[in-house]
Amino acid sequence: MGGKLLATFPVGPLSCNCAIVVDEESRQAAIVDPGDDAEEILAALARLDARPVVLLHTHAHFDHIAAARRVHEVTGAVIALHSADRFLYDRLAEQGRMFGMSFEEPAPIGRDLSDGEEVPFGDSLIRVLHTPGHSPGSCAFLLESTDRVLFSGDTLFSGSVGRTDLWGGSFDTLVASIREKLYCLPPELRVVPGHGEETTIGKERASNPFVR
Repeated sequence: MGGKLLATFPVGPLSCNCAIVVDEESRQAAIVDPGDDAEEILAALARLDARPVVLLHTHAHFDHIAAARRVHEVTGAVIALHSADRFLYDRLAEQGRMFGMSFEEPAPIGRDLSDGEEVPFGDSLIRVLHTPGHSPGSCAFLLESTDRVLFSGDTLFSGSVGRTDLWGGSFDTLVASIREKLYCLPPELRVVPGHGEETTIGKERASNPFVR
């Protein structure tokens, strides 16, 4: 597997972590959570000489999807999301109004993600883990490479977990997702959350105060 995490940086007013993963041989890329600042994302792609083929969304809250339309229109990359969050995705403009922001209507979703499926880009793979709780369609993405990385979205943070008081959230479901899908992964696995600093599975299993 040739995928390698080459760039991760915060975007938008809520500092969503956007990640660009590039297959080094083909230069094909997957972008995780293009949440805002589309021009910054496009500039990063140019610096990396990367051609995105898929935009992977951990969930459909506005701060994780707002740049998808622009990046899709410029690059042609397929927009991918779990179908259980489609109702949120389709209401991007409404979500924005609730928080005093203005967004265009989103571009059509090109691929519905499902638990356990593999998303290829070049010779690299990202595996989808459906982790509902923060939202019904929340997913984590596991980069299957020599340097494995988990993109946990807003399910698991360093020392915390995602809020569950928004549309379709459930704390009990979130806890089950973390225990059954994430804590069973290798303890040394690097975790890039949807916001904030990186962590590891082992660190969170040992010390996360919300899910022990």
